[in-house]
Amino acid sequence: MCSQNFPLGLSYLLVKPSLLALEIDWPSKMSKRAGENKLESWMLIWKEKTSGGSRSSKTFKPKKNIPEGSHQYELLKHAEATLGSGNLRMAVMLPEGEDLNEWVAVNTVDFFNQINMLYGTITDFCTEESCPVMSAGPKYEYHWADGTNIKKPIKCSAPKYIDYLMTWVQDQLDDETLFPSKIGVPFPKNFMSVAKTILKRLFRVYAHIYHQHFDPVIQLQEEAHLNTSFKHFIFFVQEFNLIDRRELAPLQELIEKLTSKDR
Repeated sequence: MCSQNFPLGLSYLLVKPSLLALEIDWPSKMSKRAGENKLESWMLIWKEKTSGGSRSSKTFKPKKNIPEGSHQYELLKHAEATLGSGNLRMAVMLPEGEDLNEWVAVNTVDFFNQINMLYGTITDFCTEESCPVMSAGPKYEYHWADGTNIKKPIKCSAPKYIDYLMTWVQDQLDDETLFPSKIGVPFPKNFMSVAKTILKRLFRVYAHIYHQHFDPVIQLQEEAHLNTSFKHFIFFVQEFNLIDRRELAPLQELIEKLTSKDR
């Protein structure tokens, strides 16, 4: 289990309704930034609310861009516009007439970028010394294997695990045979299986941040950004049944509290 850097933690979040209620103020803010990338809009909003602007601009891995002018780019813009309503349940729904694979692909890229930036803000706190094991609380420990370079699961530190994970995800997203960006190129038959694995693994980064680094998140005043991003992620995977409930167990209580008012 990773050692904690501050005396507070996820348990503190669960008993503090004021922290759980902190989310990005969508309607008034997003309307001013129509047409901008959603993640960049979030960070602009966030810099207005915090004094840690320079830290918030960090990313862990290079951002994955969807080619402008492509149909997937138009889908991303649709998602941004829908998010502007403030209704996350509605925002994750498949747009009428659109292909499910393409919708999942666009959102998977978006979640990679969100988590990439979120983790980038707390890398100073997630070190070999503070987090010698990749975990999500005392009951859940993750070992890394990608089936290609590392076939047998290995125990490693959280920063090493997340580096492996984000590099692997980046490789999948860059593979045109898995995530085609050109119009008319079909998705492979195993696309949904790959997407589910990506999202399952990205969830583990959220789980690690909430369990082991929520204290520095509070210190950096980034809890609204984290809560909104995670809530969006959970609504999306729930909508299309993309992550097995057992995999969500490390944050199940938090998920229930964050989503209960939107049922």
